Amino acid sequence: ERFIDGREFNIAVLEVEGRPRILPMAEMVFAQYGPERRRIVDYAAKWHPESFNFSHTVRRFDFDSGDAPLLGRLRRLTEEVWSLFGARGYARVDFRVDGEGVPWILEINVNPCLAADAGYMAAANRSGLELSDVVRYLVDAALATPSGVAS
Repeated sequence: ERFIDGREFNIAVLEVEGRPRILPMAEMVFAQYGPERRRIVDYAAKWHPESFNFSHTVRRFDFDSGDAPLLGRLRRLTEEVWSLFGARGYARVDFRVDGEGVPWILEINVNPCLAADAGYMAAANRSGLELSDVVRYLVDAALATPSGVAS
């Protein structure tokens, strides 16, 4: 697997009334990373508050109008991945976008962290949802699943 140098996006999805709802898209910005650092959300960026990576890996939700075509493509790919894997309840799809503007799917996380400081809840909060709202939608999705168990 090769490293995709470029932009990184996290797209949170929440099932609402049986359909995937794309929450505000987030880009991870690697602020002040010099050429000696790989621009990647690594262990230190997630879990070591005292590290450079933690304090200089920043989530943003606001984009220039020129990003609209890319964001539209990421939205379509996220919906396709959701459908392809039969996701239910909630998920997060992570992408890298190379220098040519080609999106690469890194993963679909079907159990992203719901902690207040995690990316999923940042996107949910950005769309006006609180944790109680997200949990209510998850319960609704679970109860709507034929087996009664969300996947």
